[in-house]
Amino acid sequence: MQKWYHILHKNTGLSPYVWVVFYILPFYFIFRSSSTYEVVIGIVMILVFFICYVLSFLSKGWLIYFWTSLQIIISIAMTVLFGYVYFSLFLAFFIGNIQNKIGFITLYTIHLISTVVTINMGFVAKNAEFINQLPFVLVSLIAVILLPVTTYNWNKGEKLQGQLEHANKRISELVKLEERQRIARDLHDTLGQKLSLIGLKTDLASKLITKNPTLAQTELQEIRQTARIALKEVREMVTQMRGTRLEDEMFRITQIFKAAEIDFVLEGNPNLTNTSLMTENVLSMCLKEAVTNVVKHSNATSCSILIEPSRTDLIVQVKDNGIGMIEETVCTKGNGLRGMKERLEFVNGSMEICSTEKGTTIVIRVPNVFKQPEKEAGA
Repeated sequence: MQKWYHILHKNTGLSPYVWVVFYILPFYFIFRSSSTYEVVIGIVMILVFFICYVLSFLSKGWLIYFWTSLQIIISIAMTVLFGYVYFSLFLAFFIGNIQNKIGFITLYTIHLISTVVTINMGFVAKNAEFINQLPFVLVSLIAVILLPVTTYNWNKGEKLQGQLEHANKRISELVKLEERQRIARDLHDTLGQKLSLIGLKTDLASKLITKNPTLAQTELQEIRQTARIALKEVREMVTQMRGTRLEDEMFRITQIFKAAEIDFVLEGNPNLTNTSLMTENVLSMCLKEAVTNVVKHSNATSCSILIEPSRTDLIVQVKDNGIGMIEETVCTKGNGLRGMKERLEFVNGSMEICSTEKGTTIVIRVPNVFKQPEKEAGA
């Protein structure tokens, strides 16, 4: 519930002065009575009503409904005894600020029925006060019907707007976090492969430098060229974050397997025509990680990559004859394998790992698209 001193907003125009009129009016109706007893009772009811009104805003739980019920009773009494129906407007405004749906509907129904019945009783009894202020009574009745619903919906809209703004901020933060993680993974995979290649070629050059200086010089030149390519790729990734074609990635994979002295067999066509550039980039990054793991950890002598497009899926299989992975690594999937899985989930893909003492097989599946966008086709 709102605090009583927060009922009126800062820029309310004439609203406070309108409410002040309703504060003064009940005394006018009371003092028109000829009986001192009725005047005293009326003043007491007015004071009790406004005390209950303030307490309703300050209370919580069932006390809200208790104080509101007292206000409804006082409003009925003021209407019957003095023809003052305008307390119903205070109640209509307050009931509209109740956030609980069941509580709102209950109090709204009770207040509406009591107001309608009381007004009808006044007209049936031919109360002169009702007849003289007929237009204002009808306006009050309309306000009793519409004001609570309008106020309730407005407060609900404000609450939903606040939740929407909070959700948008949260989404923005998550998007930034995901983008940072993606950039970190891409940089890790790109640099990891190139640095692994440089390390392998450096070891090979150190072995050949005394046996075959000419071949060692060739390896050093390739190391220099690989370093330049790595620097270029990092710059492109940071400045443009451009995708990598699977066909280009296969060329680099062939190089790293050759440097690692691992026999490599490619089955299928890496030139994909029914796969989006985003999916192809994800596949390239996943193959980078898979090949890096084969070179670093498998102790394999041969590795094969199978590219098999189907009607609905594209299947890429990486199989080596190494020592396999320990069960804990397969279950936890490590940082690199977990990154592969996260990338594939982004494009609705999946990954399966089968590891034995005779080697490891990774099967990657991504959905196919049958018509490539023109922008990607021309990329």
